[in-house]
Amino acid sequence: MGDFYRQTQDEVLKEFKTVIAEGLSEKEAEERLLSCGKNELIEKKRKSLLQILFNQIKEVMVLILIVAAIVSIFLGEYVDGAVIFVIVVLNTILGFWQEVKAENAMAALKKLSVPFVRVRRDGTIREIAASGLVPGDIVIVETGNIVPADARLISSPHLRVRESTLTGESVPVEKHTDPLPGRAPIGDRKNMIYMGTIVTYGRGEAVVTATGMNTELGKIATMLGDVEEEQTPLQKRLARLGGVLAASALVLVIIVSAISLLRGEDRLTMFMTSISMAVAAIPEGLPAVVTIALALGARSMLKKKSLIRNLPSVETLGSVTVICSDKTGTLTQNRMTVTGIVVREQTYSIEEAVTKEKEGGGTTVSLFLAGGILCNDAVLAAGIGNGEDSEAENAGLIGDPTEGALIAAAAKIGLDKKELEHDLPRVAELPFDSGRKRMTTVHVPADELSEKTRRLIGLCPDYKKGMYIAFTKGSVDGLMQISKKAVRDGSIEELSDDARRNILLENERMAKNGIRVLGVACRMLDRTSFDRPDRYEEDLVFIGMAGMLDPVRPEAAEAVALCRRAGIRPVMITGDHPLTALHIARQLGITDADSCVTGEELSSMNFIDLEHVVGEVSVYARVSPEHKMKLIDALQSAHHIVAMTGDGVNDAPALKSADIGVSMGITGTDVAKQSSDMVLLDDNFATLVSAVKEGRTIYDNIKKFITYILTGNFGEILVMLFGPLLGMPLPLVPTQILWINLVTDGAPAIALGYERTEKDTMRRPPYGPDESLFARGVGARILWAGGLIAFLSLAAGYFFFLRGSDVDTWRTVVFTTLTFCQMMYVMAVRSFKESVFRLNPLSNPVLLLSVLSTIGLQMMLVYVPFFQEIFRTAPLSWFQLFVCCAAGLIVVAAVELEKLFLRYIQKKMNR
Repeated sequence: MGDFYRQTQDEVLKEFKTVIAEGLSEKEAEERLLSCGKNELIEKKRKSLLQILFNQIKEVMVLILIVAAIVSIFLGEYVDGAVIFVIVVLNTILGFWQEVKAENAMAALKKLSVPFVRVRRDGTIREIAASGLVPGDIVIVETGNIVPADARLISSPHLRVRESTLTGESVPVEKHTDPLPGRAPIGDRKNMIYMGTIVTYGRGEAVVTATGMNTELGKIATMLGDVEEEQTPLQKRLARLGGVLAASALVLVIIVSAISLLRGEDRLTMFMTSISMAVAAIPEGLPAVVTIALALGARSMLKKKSLIRNLPSVETLGSVTVICSDKTGTLTQNRMTVTGIVVREQTYSIEEAVTKEKEGGGTTVSLFLAGGILCNDAVLAAGIGNGEDSEAENAGLIGDPTEGALIAAAAKIGLDKKELEHDLPRVAELPFDSGRKRMTTVHVPADELSEKTRRLIGLCPDYKKGMYIAFTKGSVDGLMQISKKAVRDGSIEELSDDARRNILLENERMAKNGIRVLGVACRMLDRTSFDRPDRYEEDLVFIGMAGMLDPVRPEAAEAVALCRRAGIRPVMITGDHPLTALHIARQLGITDADSCVTGEELSSMNFIDLEHVVGEVSVYARVSPEHKMKLIDALQSAHHIVAMTGDGVNDAPALKSADIGVSMGITGTDVAKQSSDMVLLDDNFATLVSAVKEGRTIYDNIKKFITYILTGNFGEILVMLFGPLLGMPLPLVPTQILWINLVTDGAPAIALGYERTEKDTMRRPPYGPDESLFARGVGARILWAGGLIAFLSLAAGYFFFLRGSDVDTWRTVVFTTLTFCQMMYVMAVRSFKESVFRLNPLSNPVLLLSVLSTIGLQMMLVYVPFFQEIFRTAPLSWFQLFVCCAAGLIVVAAVELEKLFLRYIQKKMNR
């Protein structure tokens, strides 16, 4: 598609072989429809339900569980086999449901299509189905219309279009028809209108330049369909873990089989031993425990205004290294606010203006705001803007946000728009024009006026009874060209060259800080002047100017600082003006630089240059959807885990491509929400940072219970491996192993998911995406702790074996010692650094209850005759039970010594 915004109207009309007055003929339109296709978004072929189901079953851990279930049933352990199958089914259903939901993003995008549109064909205006539009058609749009296709404007009287679906910025764009020099991002193409955007004011005619999948919205649809789903870091880690466990199980079966053959044991014993070892090596409950931990985290996040749509992404949050955030509504409050009012070289904040009004009123600031809300087409809902509820200040706004900001500011000093309009009704106007960059309204005082209005009229320069009052609002540099005087507290002064220069310098200073500036002027009109609209904007008296900005969220700066302490780099990516973006970014501490990269600059970069830029630059302005995708690709290629926030249709491909897509719950479109992994219910950046903290906590807890489970399993393996080498029969029977894996490992491991955030969670860098679950000492801890548990269990059993205890008794000692050691170990690994004696046992009542319950169940297996038969246990004496308990306490002591050593090393490194 050509750069039609750079071409003149005649060049565009010539290229599409159409004329304004006639439009296309029906015959020509039909021929173009056949060659170009319908003006519709085409949905990429979806995965079948069977494909989605197969993707869930082919996971390594799931396949291992299926094998374990089959083995259990083969051994006659039907209950255990059934439990494992239930775990597999639940995991499969959950994953299947999530992937089906993820396929709905394109369906939401198609809802933006327009059913009917007004078009000129064969010289007449008619209404046709928007799907029948073709390039070259002349379309007519007006206030309230959704733009049906991409088009070059050929007529645009007072036209304003909200392009938030493409740019993310909610302030409407003023349109014109002049060609633009050079290349420009979508947000700056003011002579173009785009499919899916909304006309908020005025009307226009345009020649269609692109339809269907060739539109900017169509490009987004294409990018959305091309994004490939990738596994989360946790899914990758668990897949690798599953492979390690499967290989370990196979190796153990071979080793045990070889030992059994060398000892001359019969084949049935050899088979039973091998199968028992394989069962011991596979943590059957691990996928269920991980899923439950993620679900607990998702529930916790929901309480903190974060809705998780994709469960594995809960943990991914903890691995995030870069947060790419939109500006409007996420880092800022998404409401234009008057930050200051300048009247003749003196600046007043709204708070100062309120104080001045209470002290006596009748100030130039009052006159400025009165003019600002009379020369104003916006409306605020009743009760809004009185300063009592700042969050809702622009919530009821109908109209331009900057005009709404003036109404809200005036309300704070007691000026009510409805009351002023009643006392000073509008009798004439010059509407806003993008060429003049201003609007003028003319008012006549009513017969009966409130005291407040009389006081304001008294401030108007040279006012006499029977005269009309004209207020002009617009750009300050434009007003300076038509103003000869200035007003201050009721007196009028000539605008000297110095005064004019100072006003323009202050206007420039605010503009450089990204502040939107509006000036207000006035003049009195007699009857003769009132009949001459061409003279309304002559010889004006300048009153003052106001700076307006979408203020930062108060909690956002603290959240940015927290990110930096946690080793996470916040990056702002916005469609707004570079100056505004930089001002907000500096306020929040995202950057201290004086420059940012624009979308135009990104377009000219190759991937190597871009990789270098993303490592240095933290602010990007005037970006388009493809730029966001390029930035995410560059960050991911640098091995970053990227979280991306967004609310518009334009954000959908980036949300889907990022490791964590975060959409806005209040301002977010359906397309954005369907493409995301997570929804911020309050649209707040601080909430996202809080979710990252929760994600880190969840990953830490996952590491804890993986450590706990695998330590126990490694201990079981060593017991089963070395028991026969000591001349003992099988130290554990398969039912006992399954009991440990599903019950003893299960409930306490799940309870570790309730552990609270540790002190240093947000004071350390995120874990690398390729980091193994066995990194940071986890693998070594599993080996030595598992070895200690195995040694203590075998030593206790072997002691009673040598003393002549029957096989069920000493086997029960091994079984119970393993259980007690694991229960003590799970309490000890609530923290890898903090001493268990400093942790309040009641801070995780679920864990305490699960440990006590598991010990109680173990005692039931040992002392209840019914269970003795099932699990082949025997009642233990007090001495035997004491030995089992003592072994557990030794495990706690050993873990505490390791923590003490680690704290000593850490302290030494920090010196």
